[in-house]
Amino acid sequence: MKAIKITLMLLLIASVFPTLQAKATTGSIDEFALNFEGTPYKFAGNTPEEGFDCSGFIVYVFNHFNIKLPRTSEGQFDHGTPIEAADLQPGDLVFFKDTYKQGISHTGIYLGDNQFISAENEKRGVAKAKLFGHPYWEQRYIGAKRPTDTNANPSPTIPVIQEKSFVDVDAKHPAYNAILDLSSSGIINGFPNDEFKPEETITRGQAAAMLNRVLKLTPMNDEIVFNDVDKNHQFAVHIAAMNEADILRGYENGNFGLNDNLTRTQLAVIVDRAFNLQEKAKGQVHISSLYNDIPSTYWAMNSINALKQLDKTGVFQTPTYEFTKIVTRAEFAAAVYSAVNTN
Repeated sequence: MKAIKITLMLLLIASVFPTLQAKATTGSIDEFALNFEGTPYKFAGNTPEEGFDCSGFIVYVFNHFNIKLPRTSEGQFDHGTPIEAADLQPGDLVFFKDTYKQGISHTGIYLGDNQFISAENEKRGVAKAKLFGHPYWEQRYIGAKRPTDTNANPSPTIPVIQEKSFVDVDAKHPAYNAILDLSSSGIINGFPNDEFKPEETITRGQAAAMLNRVLKLTPMNDEIVFNDVDKNHQFAVHIAAMNEADILRGYENGNFGLNDNLTRTQLAVIVDRAFNLQEKAKGQVHISSLYNDIPSTYWAMNSINALKQLDKTGVFQTPTYEFTKIVTRAEFAAAVYSAVNTN
């Protein structure tokens, strides 16, 4: 009878905690985290046996991959590489503010397809939820990080992103090499489901962040002076750096234009300021290589012509520049790639 009871107890444990067996076989952070869906919530809990709170769940999952993170959500937010929402990859950490207390107070693991998993509360335990479009989480979302091991060297333990192809960008696309090169460097990343969305637009806030991922400038004063940029915004430091370096400045009305689309004129000018395109193209620009729609008196003419001259992708080798057109992600990648790869 005693043996039967022990056997039944072991079966019960296996059914309640199947994740203990899965631990050694799961290969990615997001997949491993999913094994704990339904685990009870416990404040200050650190294991599946006792239950998890949000940051305890994160620490437990990342410990499985020998990645050591701080125990609190605030501490976890201070480590790793900031990631914009459009560039989220499975395994990234997503952070929320003003949940059970003021400030950063909740962490989850991004799963892809606009979903994340976290130790939510006593009612739901470890559960999946939508990131954007959720009435509670979206309004409290404050940013994302690609974690860095606190016990490791300064380089991230998790690679920024592996070079790969995208389902919506084939090898015939003129910006193909630029997109793969910059995505492998973590400068401009793709979307879930292996999409790059080359024809989507770029905002001024995104442009500031992407340029500064290349330049790595640290502002002398990181206090945000723009009405439309919160000091806790994930691009705040990048925007401050670009503004201070006079690469991408705000408007006279006190706004930065965080979510305004970037025009092709602005693209040429800011890439010129960031990488000295005119200096690099000096003596190379000929009348035959100029655009038909750019007047000789146009204020950004020299920047635009330098971009065409130094273009290494073919994206800008057209008779007209269409300088009022909104920039696409592929065009932005082509411009930055050309600038970075010009001696």
